[in-house]
Formats: sequence, structure tokens, C-alpha cells
Amino acid sequence: MSDWYVYMVRCSDNSLYTGITIDIERRIDEHNNNNRLAAKYTRIRRPVSLVYSETLVSKSEAAKRECAIKQLSKQEKEQLISG
Repeated sequence: MSDWYVYMVRCSDNSLYTGITIDIERRIDEHNNNNRLAAKYTRIRRPVSLVYSETLVSKSEAAKRECAIKQLSKQEKEQLISG
């Protein structure tokens, strides 16, 4: 069973995008280079760079954490990123 990751990328307009994946490197590459697989949000805000990730044990846990992060304010997300 693979680990799941929740991640945040910083877009070229300084906005943050949060998602989940089992392969962070592949997913960042998709956000930056693949118009079919990139999120609609990141397609027009390229390039993106990884600024945060967490490892979780299941897709369900990753989705729950993604939802919780998306509920945070931008300031709270920035605090999470800076540790």
C-alpha cells in the first residue's frame, strides 16, 4: 500500500493550491507541464513550486487533511508552510 500525500504549491501569482497524490514529483510536473492532467486552477498560474507536504497512511486521511487545510485562511496556511 502506498503512502498518500497532501501538498501545497505556490503559484506564480503567490496564491496557494492544495491537493493530494501518491507521487508528489509527478503531480508537480503535471501541474507545470500537462494541460490535460493539471488542475484548472494551476494551469493559468504557472509555474508552481512545492512549498509544503505531509505524508498520510490512506487516501481517506489525505482527503480529510486536504479539506482541513483548504478551510484555513491564507495567513494560517503561510504559518503552516513556515513551520
